[in-house]
Amino acid sequence: MLSILAAGSIFFPGLFLLSKRFLKHAPGLKWSEKDAVIVSSRLVSSVQAIMASSAGYIIACSCKDIIEDQHWLTSSYILFAVPYFVYDIYAMFLCHWYKLQVKDHEEESEAKPMRSAISGYLRREFLMVLHHVVMVTVCFPVSVFWRQGKGDYFQGVMFLAELSTPSVCLGKILIQYKQQHTLLHKVNGALMLVTFFICRVLLFPYLYYAYGRYASIPFYMVPLSVPWQFNAGAALLMAPQVYWFSLICRGAFRLFTGASRHKAAPSSTDSEPKTSLLPPANGYSPRETDSH
Repeated sequence: MLSILAAGSIFFPGLFLLSKRFLKHAPGLKWSEKDAVIVSSRLVSSVQAIMASSAGYIIACSCKDIIEDQHWLTSSYILFAVPYFVYDIYAMFLCHWYKLQVKDHEEESEAKPMRSAISGYLRREFLMVLHHVVMVTVCFPVSVFWRQGKGDYFQGVMFLAELSTPSVCLGKILIQYKQQHTLLHKVNGALMLVTFFICRVLLFPYLYYAYGRYASIPFYMVPLSVPWQFNAGAALLMAPQVYWFSLICRGAFRLFTGASRHKAAPSSTDSEPKTSLLPPANGYSPRETDSH
């Protein structure tokens, strides 16, 4: 157990440092510290997501009895991935810190002290930080010890929730570098919308459906047939996914309706600046941007 935890503790921060070093020093790249940190953190998140989804697929396909069958990869990957959530809290803060430095430089204001940066980070990313803390302090002991080897199939299916993460990470990178007007951003946004809905929102109803089939009981009776702890846990895990999905839907609506308005806008006259009808860098209208 300790060796797997140690392996995860080395792998994820090590991959981040190697990626950052490569982006900063590779011939032809020479990226800035900020750019290297932001892209490297997204890369590590995507790698973790691919590993988790692959493990989930193997586990789910291997468990014929969804309650009793076990797969060694279940507990092993949970132990390996726990350090990722601790590392990612720090990586997200680094991204926040460098964005603050750039903003302060552009506004020609004094750099904010570390305490102010941390408080701002916790306010901005409160839900994500809380999610990571719960994963380490609650989901980890429940998945490894409290389950007592039962329900590896369900754990494998929950790993598949990470399938949406690479598109989320790519979307954040494109937004960071003002590429919301590109076709890649629109295609990735549609993919993110679909994968997030299937893998993170529909995931929990599917778990109830799968247990209902296993126990030969109607879907609507499943919540009344399982211990209340399962219902409470599913509700707590699903709530932030629904909230994040609503934000994705709102962003997608603004992006695609904004693109439609630009296509429908009349062409500019010679006396108007030719840049006036170009799509905004962030994919929203100026009024929408100012309101955030």
